[in-house]
Amino acid sequence: METGLTGRKALVTGASRGIGRAIAASLAGEGCALALCARGEEGLRQAAKELSETGARVYAEPVDVADAGALEGFVRRSAQELGGLDIVVSNVSAGASKSPEQWENSFRGDLMAFVRLVEAALPYLEESDAASVVAIGTTNAVDTARPASPNAYSAVKAAVLYHASALAHALAPKGIRVNTVSPGPIEFAGGAWSQIREHRPEVYEEVLGKLPIGRYGRPEDVAAAVTFLASPLAGFCAGVNLVVDGGLVTRVQT
Repeated sequence: METGLTGRKALVTGASRGIGRAIAASLAGEGCALALCARGEEGLRQAAKELSETGARVYAEPVDVADAGALEGFVRRSAQELGGLDIVVSNVSAGASKSPEQWENSFRGDLMAFVRLVEAALPYLEESDAASVVAIGTTNAVDTARPASPNAYSAVKAAVLYHASALAHALAPKGIRVNTVSPGPIEFAGGAWSQIREHRPEVYEEVLGKLPIGRYGRPEDVAAAVTFLASPLAGFCAGVNLVVDGGLVTRVQT
């Protein structure tokens, strides 16, 4: 199926590994030029090198998205390097840490990073004839029965979903589509579920038993959903929250 993404310019945050890396690879495979950022310079450099070797045009820069000035500068330089922006994917997250700073970290690293990313990219997206924003959420943001206790990650991701929906309705008249993808448990080397499998196998097996599809998700599962929503194939989708969870959430999706 032709996605219509050839020649488009896509920016992806947190693109050095896991879901972000898979999103970058998927978009590159569809013919997009890429602007990538992550905090870890070595991993980002390696990802950029590998993607460039596939023939993709790649601009990469180490950035802490919680730093407003650094994020805004990265967006500006990315647009300059690529000659504009058509697609923006907000993938970075502060994670589900239980540290005393978890609320502040999640607020800055998940919600405000998304807010500022869209604000910085808006002038460039307004010039695109196929502009799309995709934010990565989580099923924890829509299923309050699952978290063991109140936590910053789930609550702030719920705010991300709300803000994305509000943006979708505000920006659609300008030709900018905003949607979200909410993954369930996704396993990859070095990721949270990989660590749970190693250190808390009973939890890993318990969740596996709740997945009707019979396996944990892969980063590529999420990347495929993001690529679809970012593409003209989803040209009539705005304000959608696409759940990619192997059937874990049992409520009717609305």
